[in-house]
Amino acid sequence: MERRTIGAAALEVGAVGLGCMPMSWAYTGSQQRGEESLRAVNAALDRGSTLLDTADMYGPFTNELLVGRVLKERRSEAFVSTKVGLLVGDQHLVANGRPNYVRRACDASLRRLQTDVIDLYQLHRTDPEVPVEETWGAMAELVSAGKVRSLGLCAVGARSGRRAGARLHDGTIRLLERVQQVFPVSTVQAELSVWSAEALDALLPWCAARGVGFLAAMPLGNGFLTGTLTPGEGFEPDDLRARHPRFTAEMMAANQPIVVGLRRVARRHGDGVRPVTPAQVALAWVLAQGPHVVPVPGTKRERWAAENAGAAGLRLTAEDLAEVAGLPGALGSWD
Repeated sequence: MERRTIGAAALEVGAVGLGCMPMSWAYTGSQQRGEESLRAVNAALDRGSTLLDTADMYGPFTNELLVGRVLKERRSEAFVSTKVGLLVGDQHLVANGRPNYVRRACDASLRRLQTDVIDLYQLHRTDPEVPVEETWGAMAELVSAGKVRSLGLCAVGARSGRRAGARLHDGTIRLLERVQQVFPVSTVQAELSVWSAEALDALLPWCAARGVGFLAAMPLGNGFLTGTLTPGEGFEPDDLRARHPRFTAEMMAANQPIVVGLRRVARRHGDGVRPVTPAQVALAWVLAQGPHVVPVPGTKRERWAAENAGAAGLRLTAEDLAEVAGLPGALGSWD
């Protein structure tokens, strides 16, 4: 697989990463099987998808434990990315950016991941009660201590401001400029996909101009862009899509032209032996947005992990990119 260099630390990763969140968080709990998830992680590594993206809050904690089982055997093949700063409360998620907590959380993540160093440590959410410079400074100390190799920031909360249009990521950019004064930002993780492309307006160019890697979260639109979801099929109550305005039967049906367009492009590249899928076209579109961009599609299935990794070898033509750019905009609120 093609390798891409990300961030100030100039670390190399496979062009397509693996988002581990669905293995133990946010998606259908009844379909979360540890052994299947382990096979998915191994399938990704086998195909060069070295970046494994997890977080301490996924589960909580069980996601890191699962990834750690693979790392115990294959640490040298993986690029380990985890997150800090977000806790699972009784009724909602709670930010915690206190320096002492960050230090303890890092040590706990190292134990769960069965490694002595985290390649990328990301701030999952800023704490309104703690100046971000203090949180970031504590994370920088972890780099100095040899526990972490590089730091990243998640652009959390952007969806709540989606109606602001071009100003969507202004707050994230201001935050990035503040923490850059403390310690270099290696990566920003934010949503980017065919049906949620707002990061192209300002955030992606900001990263490109400063050599900051961009980890594209939800590059498959929470599964919609795979073309495997049927409008009206419904989701289990613990699946985040069960409460999502874009995943009502009406909105899923209304947005089918996007998938139809992706399938049309896929047919031009497939053959009878190895057909190209809409998901691979969607990921190839993300990859085409710049050499500093690494999509991190999430899955808990071995089959999809292998398929997603295969997107790294798909090269869209100028005609393909123009066709995808001309697809209808996604309908339905994303807030």
